[in-house]
Amino acid sequence: MPEQTTEAPARPLPPREAQERYARTFNTSLIAASLSATLSFPEPADRVLVRVDPVLPFHRGGMGTDAINGGMLAALFDFVIGTTPALVDPTRRSATMQLNITFEQPVKGDWFIAEGRIDRAGASTIFASAVVKDSSGAICSRCSGMAKLGRQPWPAGGQNEAK
Repeated sequence: MPEQTTEAPARPLPPREAQERYARTFNTSLIAASLSATLSFPEPADRVLVRVDPVLPFHRGGMGTDAINGGMLAALFDFVIGTTPALVDPTRRSATMQLNITFEQPVKGDWFIAEGRIDRAGASTIFASAVVKDSSGAICSRCSGMAKLGRQPWPAGGQNEAK
C-alpha cells in the first residue's frame, strides 16, 4: 500500500528551540566543518538554509576554473535534502535516500547558499527540493530528492552525531 502524503503547508512546524538545537549540533559536525557550511532554519522556519562561507580552494573545480566543483554541490545537496526531515521532527535521525541534481550554470564567488524545502511528507518519507544560489542570488543548481525520517532519536549534542 503506498504511503499517503500531505502537502508541506498543512504540516505544523516543530518547536523553534528544537530546530535551533538541531542546527547547533549539526554545525559542530565534521561534515559541516569540511564543507565550510552553516545550517540554519530562517523564520518562519519552514526551510533549511546552508551557507558555505568561505569557499575553500578544494571546493573549486579543476581545469583552471574558479567555479565550485560539482562533487561539492552534490555533497551540499545531500546535506540539505538529508536535513529537511528536521522541518518535521528535529529530534529523530534522518538520511538521504535519493537525489536528482541539475547543474544550470557555474557557481562562482567566495560564498554561496543552498536552500531546501519539503514538497510532501509521508509518515517517514520526505520529498524535498533544493536550490543552490551564488552570492548574487542567482539560482545555479536545482535538486529534488527523498529523505527518510528514522525512528531513532537524534542526540541533542556531540560531534558527528548527525546523519
